[in-house]
Amino acid sequence: MANSLVNLTAHEARGMLDKREVSSVELTEATLERIEEVEDRVKAFVTVTRDLALEQAREADRRIAEGTSAPLTGIPMQLKDNMCTNGVPTTCSSRILEEFVPPYDATVTEKLRQDGAVLIGKGNLDEFAMGSSTENSAFFPTHNPWDLERVPGGSSGGPAAAVAAGEAFFSLGSDTGGSVRQPSSLCGIVGMKPTYGLVSRFGLIAFASSLDQIGPLTRDVRDSAIVLNAIAGHDPRDSTSIEFQPPDYTEALKPDLKGVRIGVPKEYFVDGMEPGVEDATRKAIDVMRSLGAEIGEASLPHTSYALAVYYIIAPSECSANLARYDGVKYGFSEQDAESMWDAYEKTRQRGFGPEVKRRIMLGTYSLSSGYYDAYYLKAQQVRTIIRQEFEEEFKKFDALVMPTSPSTAFKIGEKVDDPVQMYLNDVMTLPANIAGIPGISVPSGMSNGLPTGLQIMAKPLGEEAMLRVAYAYEQATDFQGTHGSPSL
Repeated sequence: MANSLVNLTAHEARGMLDKREVSSVELTEATLERIEEVEDRVKAFVTVTRDLALEQAREADRRIAEGTSAPLTGIPMQLKDNMCTNGVPTTCSSRILEEFVPPYDATVTEKLRQDGAVLIGKGNLDEFAMGSSTENSAFFPTHNPWDLERVPGGSSGGPAAAVAAGEAFFSLGSDTGGSVRQPSSLCGIVGMKPTYGLVSRFGLIAFASSLDQIGPLTRDVRDSAIVLNAIAGHDPRDSTSIEFQPPDYTEALKPDLKGVRIGVPKEYFVDGMEPGVEDATRKAIDVMRSLGAEIGEASLPHTSYALAVYYIIAPSECSANLARYDGVKYGFSEQDAESMWDAYEKTRQRGFGPEVKRRIMLGTYSLSSGYYDAYYLKAQQVRTIIRQEFEEEFKKFDALVMPTSPSTAFKIGEKVDDPVQMYLNDVMTLPANIAGIPGISVPSGMSNGLPTGLQIMAKPLGEEAMLRVAYAYEQATDFQGTHGSPSL
């Protein structure tokens, strides 16, 4: 029974809880058993909170018995380890925060606690969310459950692998340039980046503040809508939070696409794309047409500049945000130093990994005197043009569809020494962050035995249209529920 339980979606598990066919404690014990069974091969967790999870599960069972539960009450879940958890370590998979235990919860953590979700642990990531493969974790790389010799994507590789491997019913990740959607594509699950500001960033340890957004990684689209219901909404503690009353996103889930206008941006079928990925996307478009959608060609000509814009803006904001890690107030501190300045330098030298250092240096250079106008200011100007191009296309279309990633999961170590090739993994996803619009990746088939993902984007606060397209496509195919792997 335990193995069958961990393959359920969150809403299926919730149905069993409501019918008293299973308890939250049983769900949690089955999940912990699954973690013990596969975690030494997958390595999706930095921390497993066994005792806390069982305590929360017992409380969830009490709430369910009393009839005071919420849709996620009693469901075992994971949080990416860059979201603050009161009393539970939050490391960002970095040596500099290895011993850090926050004295407060992130807003999303707080909301899920209030709803009675069960925290099973914290997910591994590329250090400070900087990477596309989870090989940049200071602790260990995470392995893709479909093929343990391959990456799960990144930076939310731990969350994607955990959900795909049955180690959590859902997880929350952060998406700065594709870090929820790309690993979801590579691991064969659903991953959503909401509109910038729809979900509070309070308590999310910042990488690039104008790009970061928290989103769910789930086994199907309905779960994605349910989790978004739980975490969306205005938060006065986050100055970028939108004053907006979210609807019930599950009401947008309809099985047809009659009258829905879908655009296919020609610029997203890039040179070097894996043939199987393009083929899966073309077939997905045919499915949408058969469901009643009106398909047309879209054009976003400045898409080719998005990668350059992102790798100026994101490192610049990272350079500013990571200046706070000096070894004085919290985190790792180098004690073997001759002076205060020597201590600062050695703390950052030994506390940060090579990719984080690379991005800090890139950002500091872009912001430095004499280069600010040439790089950072120009990047912001092009960002405005990219956003305006999306606005124009959304006057014609309700949603845009394209591949999530140009390739399926690559071998561990294959790209780690080539930063440019690694950065190109985000070429399809990062425009949504630059424009602040929502995007979702749903499974679209297989290429050479590995999952592919279809990406759907909508206008700002257009999550309902996006979820409708994703759900109708998912229901018309048999790719959902394909998580797991013969390798496990």
